[in-house]
Amino acid sequence: MEHKKTYNAKELKTPHGNLIIEGPISAEKLAGYEFHEDLTAFRPPRQQHQALVGIADLTEGRIIIARSHHTIVGYVTYLYPDPLERWSEGKMDNLIELGAIEVIPQFRGCAVGKNLIFVAMMDDAMEDYITITTEYYWHWDLKGTGLNVWEYRKVMEKMMNAGGLEWYATDDPEICSHPANCLMVKIGKRVDNESVQKFDRLRFMNRFMY
Repeated sequence: MEHKKTYNAKELKTPHGNLIIEGPISAEKLAGYEFHEDLTAFRPPRQQHQALVGIADLTEGRIIIARSHHTIVGYVTYLYPDPLERWSEGKMDNLIELGAIEVIPQFRGCAVGKNLIFVAMMDDAMEDYITITTEYYWHWDLKGTGLNVWEYRKVMEKMMNAGGLEWYATDDPEICSHPANCLMVKIGKRVDNESVQKFDRLRFMNRFMY
């Protein structure tokens, strides 16, 4: 499968100044930007910046960023699922995962996450993919936002809906381990039936196990 990437951008007005939402962004361009010190959800900022540059270099890797002038204040990543996850077991080259999304506290509540996902889906090439995201409540910043699990889940769903991702059922043990966890999916317009059936088999792998 050919991995086309078409750059898109939009300006987002916020109470803290305007942001540029852009991508997929090249590794070189990404490396040239400052990375905000409050982007600490997954690993220390410097290490996370390097990890994103690595993803941008992957054939299928896509990074969309939100930046204030020269500083990245938010991002979303798309890449093939982790080899340790069930979603990689079908070895599907048209299954891509929204792996991480993060926005600094200052810009939360300004629809940055929603716009990051929206800009990612502006690329017509995304219609060739099944895009998934796995939401686990233990990754959520409940403390920082003051939201409870269900309020946060609602926010996440709304944000994913902006990119056309919807809730899908699955018997994945990690997702089933808490009712707030969920799988969200967008099946691109050009994805063939065979791929959809293959994906359905990945969603329900324990169906015949007793």
